[in-house]
Amino acid sequence: MKTQLLIPAAGMGLRLGCEGPKALIDLAGKSMLVRTLERLAPLGLLCDAVIMTPPHWNGVFADTLSLAFPDVPMSIAQGGAQRQDSVRLGLALLDPETEIVVIHDAARPFVALDSVQASIEAAEACGAATVAIPSVDTVLHADANDYLIDTPDRRFLWLCQTPQTFRVAVIRAAHAHAARDGYTGTDDATLVRRTGAPVRLVTGSPTNIKITTPADLAWAAYLIRQGHDG
Repeated sequence: MKTQLLIPAAGMGLRLGCEGPKALIDLAGKSMLVRTLERLAPLGLLCDAVIMTPPHWNGVFADTLSLAFPDVPMSIAQGGAQRQDSVRLGLALLDPETEIVVIHDAARPFVALDSVQASIEAAEACGAATVAIPSVDTVLHADANDYLIDTPDRRFLWLCQTPQTFRVAVIRAAHAHAARDGYTGTDDATLVRRTGAPVRLVTGSPTNIKITTPADLAWAAYLIRQGHDG
């Protein structure tokens, strides 16, 4: 099945203390986006990848990517105000022949390639998949006043990661359903599950961190020094 990569990279790096786009923040000498794309390159997902950018930053992204990947065609387009908006807009830019879309965070440069491949195979089989890891911590459910309500059985709790991978028709239908309901979620697999469709959980890796805070950025730099960048 023809597969395309979609990277919603329209977020700004405010929580990292930066004024520019989060995806362009320097990580040990390369932008975070470039490191993430380099990580995925062995799977052949870079050609025709769709990259969604913040408003007015298309040119900078284009220059960055053409320098890092001079012979790889990619589509660069302006994203939306929320991640969900960026994904919806990116889905509209996929090649009409594409059957599987791999949606991955620009801020996860350490994803395991076998997890990505497993998510593609799971999406081909059942329509939707997300990389995740089983929770090793006890998770507490609190009320609005920070009082404990319940302690769910952690045997059934997973921590969501990306990529989240889908048959294109499935994820487009999920976004349309969410738009009709006025629903905004934090991830695409949840949108699919809201429609009643199944989502397969694929085991990821604890090193597949999402870089969000300065502490995350420091940890990521350490991982690169330890040789986890390829």
